[in-house]
Amino acid sequence: MLKSMRLLSLLSFLLLSGLLNGQTASITSPDGSIKVQVEIGEDISLQVLLNGQTIIADLRPGMEMDGGRTLGLDKPELKSQTTELIEEERTMLIPFKDAQLVDHYNQLQLSFTDNYFFFIRAYDDGIAYRFCDDGKKARQVVNERINLRFPEGTSSYFPQEESMYSHNERSYLHKALEDINNGDFCSLPVLFENEVGKVLFTEAALHNYPGMFLEKKGANAFDTQFPKYVLEAVPNEASSPDRNQIIAREADYIAEVNGRRVYPWRAFVVGAEDAVLVESNLISLLSDKSRIQDASWIRPGKVAWDWYNANNIYGVDFTSGLNQQTYQYYIDFAAENGIEYVILDEGWTKSTTEILDDNPEMDVPTLIKYAEAKGVGIILWVLWKPLQEDVDGILKLYSDWGAKGIKVDFMQRNDQAMVRSYEQIAAVAEKYHLLVDFHGAFKPAGIERVWPNVVNYEGVKGNEHNKWSADINPEHNVTIPFIRMAAGPIDFTPGSMLNTNEINYQVRFDRPMSLGTRAHQVAMYMIYEAPLQMMCESPSVYREEQETVDYITRIPTTWHETKVLDAKVSDYLVVARRHGEQWYIGAMTDWTARDLNIDLSFLDAGRYQMDIYQDGVNAGKNAEDYQMDAIQVDRNTSMRLPLASGGGWSAILTRIK
Repeated sequence: MLKSMRLLSLLSFLLLSGLLNGQTASITSPDGSIKVQVEIGEDISLQVLLNGQTIIADLRPGMEMDGGRTLGLDKPELKSQTTELIEEERTMLIPFKDAQLVDHYNQLQLSFTDNYFFFIRAYDDGIAYRFCDDGKKARQVVNERINLRFPEGTSSYFPQEESMYSHNERSYLHKALEDINNGDFCSLPVLFENEVGKVLFTEAALHNYPGMFLEKKGANAFDTQFPKYVLEAVPNEASSPDRNQIIAREADYIAEVNGRRVYPWRAFVVGAEDAVLVESNLISLLSDKSRIQDASWIRPGKVAWDWYNANNIYGVDFTSGLNQQTYQYYIDFAAENGIEYVILDEGWTKSTTEILDDNPEMDVPTLIKYAEAKGVGIILWVLWKPLQEDVDGILKLYSDWGAKGIKVDFMQRNDQAMVRSYEQIAAVAEKYHLLVDFHGAFKPAGIERVWPNVVNYEGVKGNEHNKWSADINPEHNVTIPFIRMAAGPIDFTPGSMLNTNEINYQVRFDRPMSLGTRAHQVAMYMIYEAPLQMMCESPSVYREEQETVDYITRIPTTWHETKVLDAKVSDYLVVARRHGEQWYIGAMTDWTARDLNIDLSFLDAGRYQMDIYQDGVNAGKNAEDYQMDAIQVDRNTSMRLPLASGGGWSAILTRIK
């Protein structure tokens, strides 16, 4: 453990004098590349520079409370300030990117006369700020604003939303800021870029507080949108009332708070290179520490998934579907291939709202025992709405049956009550040693660090959209890691074996295809972070592609070290990841075929066996064409990676001497 350093120095005194008299100050990242200039006047104003150039032109944070009280607004009166340099190591209990993190930043703390604080942290790969209110009584947060303005020439990868009642599964619309209409808004994370570098904006340490959206407000400027505090939500009788709601009554405020309250971090990953967006651990570092003392029972792994392939199995002597024999087939497939879990998705319960009983064609407790005898865990899908009626009772029952986890679906909200519900479900699930996969969910924002049994979030437009659209194309697939994945693990559900080029693609709900090559899908297992990683294809199809299954099942789902070897947002990405002593490299490209060149200088000394899975020579015509090779390499090896249009490349490196 590195020593934690807290320095209150002459520099702090000089900065304080400047703030009290000239109302300006600054803070820099430890390596000096990022600088935040602070000005206090009518409000708090920040400007962010990267390598001496403005990357965020103006950022004005503030909060409005009931009774007319404000934080950071209306000529805030500074009382005192401190600065500190922190450097300490953190260990990730469930390492989805890196096992050991170094939390290294400079922090400026400003104390104001109205009993609140404002914190700014500067890291080498970003900045963050938050408010802390020392109020003693119950009160309401009427609004929180950000007033964020970028320099001319900035563009965005904008996950535009139509409503705040949303799964947050969006395409990333690449637009100049001037082409985004006033009033258009997006969910987080959102990426901005200009000639200086990249800025990815999201939030961390989100607890018992609504999630943020960002709305276009004027030239190159944005402000916040928040869902109001929900007073009443009723079933949407016109559209799947078991899962969809209508917000019938809202308050005129966004949150209720009581006593001292620390608000979420507003986080900005900042860098000149695209790679920083994939390598950054900023959100994990800003998140609160785990409340779980013993995480040894949390077992990441792969999951044989049923819903994507509509239980389409064949070559058997029974009718496939939502029945005992079909799921025994899934379990047998998982056991034969060392796959840790099988999920029972929608259809295993008596109805979607009667979730204490299984359907008449299944005996789930018996099925779980069957799976357990073969070393396979069962994860149970459940709608959020009926689960919320008795979280403890329902999860205790599932645990008593022997289930290993739950997949909670169709939350579609991130108002204060919903964010609080996520944490309640996570805490109860931990009590019964159940993993949690939040589907139909907003992005990760810290709950998964406090409760590391929360292993996955969706909040991403993933492979399931192949069932009804052509949206999941290679360009989208190589955009996700730079934006949504920067917030945390993604339940994208890779593994399609029915791969097509653009000209051959058809939308089919029960037998979905995927756009891009077979090697593109396989590389996702190394590029996409998900401690609970789905295998979406039908086991019958996988049995016909055993060579590919054997390769995929060798790939772990947690990582001890991550390095980006080459990257360009929305075009291509090459990532090297280490698990134990083995290294894994994944590469993906958009629709442009390209050769990428990498070197292996990150390896330790010695020779390695490299098992390669790559596009076949005819992958440009038949996306399912692939080839496998085995070569020996060392840290002095340089390689050319040939990627077909929509293609991929991956390798498993095992040290041999």
